[in-house]
Order: sequence, then structure tokens, then C-alpha cells
Amino acid sequence: MPAPDATTATHTPDSAYAPTDRTVPTRSRERASYDREVVHAILDDGYVCHLGFIRDGAPVVLPTLYARVGERLYLHGSTGARPLRMAGAPGPEEPGLPVCLTVTHVDGLVLARSAFHHSINYRSVVVHGTARPVTDRAERTAALDALVDHVAPGRAADSRPANTKELAATAVLRLDLEEVSAKLRTGGPSDDAEDLALPHWSGVVPVTRVYGTPVPADDLAPDTPMPDYLTRL
Repeated sequence: MPAPDATTATHTPDSAYAPTDRTVPTRSRERASYDREVVHAILDDGYVCHLGFIRDGAPVVLPTLYARVGERLYLHGSTGARPLRMAGAPGPEEPGLPVCLTVTHVDGLVLARSAFHHSINYRSVVVHGTARPVTDRAERTAALDALVDHVAPGRAADSRPANTKELAATAVLRLDLEEVSAKLRTGGPSDDAEDLALPHWSGVVPVTRVYGTPVPADDLAPDTPMPDYLTRL
């Protein structure tokens, strides 16, 4: 079903994000989704996002780790990192950094008979909003635990928490999920009818994420057991 028109969609169910001019794609609108479960699933299945912002009048895009907690995304970095400092800089309004955050998964290589129709199967999320610094200690601690657990669920409880010095050197940003959209492509190639008789292979090469066998650190005690959460990965 085509995405709702951003200029007319004023009411959406609680299970969906409201489309806006920035979240309605100009091409392939039928691939867009504003369903919260779809958006959350795509975000929860990834580790790395790309954070875009304007610095000195020019666009900058940086890869970074993230974690979702409810309707918020948390990102962290050194207190000296440019986006973290910019988000906390004083201004006429409360601190914050206008950003565009993206997450993308490649699920397959779509090989068509013609070069023009080659594509990929993918799942992606785009979030527009203002990233704000997290200053509350309890929220910062919970956010950092969420970031660790997002990479390996259960790891936060199985590692030393950050101490006062480490917390002072770490900044956390919060980005609320308000202006959000997902976009997905599935299925096979869209070959033109006149190309179907061509002798070229056509189809999909699946792309999946595979975890290897954990490699212990060189200085790990030989009798240290493998945590259950790593075995489950």
C-alpha cells in the first residue's frame, strides 16, 4: 500500500508514527512503513547507525553504536567528540543537535538480467530529530548498560560498570523516536518482459549475519567458562 500523503495525514494509530514531509520518500513510496513494530525490529537488529549533522556549514556523517530503549535511541562517545560537544553547547534554546540518523541492513543481492534492474533487498530506518545530552546520572547509567546489552544481551551484568572517571569522560546523547520511517525491499528481480529470454542468471543472493566462535583473550584464565549469552549468540 502506498505511504500516506504527508500533507494530509493528521491522525495515525498509536501503533504507527505520523508521516511528515521529511519521512515520506519521493520514490518507491510503497516500500515505506511507519509501523512501530517494524521500525523497532529493524533498529533492534542492528548495532551501527550513521549520524548526520551540520558542522561549520557542511554535512558530516559518522558511524556509531546505538541502543533503543522504548521510544528513545541512545548514543555515546567521548566528551571531546565534536557531535557530543555540539549537542551540549549553550544556545538561545535548550541544548541539542539537529540530526538525521540512519540504520540499514542488506538482506540480499538482487541480480537481474539487465544491469539497470540490479538492486538489493534491504531494511532501513531514518530518524529525524534533535539529539540532546543526557545529564541525569541514573539515565546515563541505564543508557550505557543498554548499549552494552544491545551488542551482547546479558553482558552489562557480566562486566565491571563504568567508574566515576570513566563516566566523566563519556557523553551520552538521547534521540526521541518521533519523526521516523522505515523502508524495505523484498523479493526477486524485476526483469522486463523482453529480457526474460536472455541467457543471464537472475535471482537473489541472500546476505546474512553470522557469528563466529568466540576467541578468548590471550590473558584470560584458562578455566574461565564461556558465558551462556555468548553461547546463545
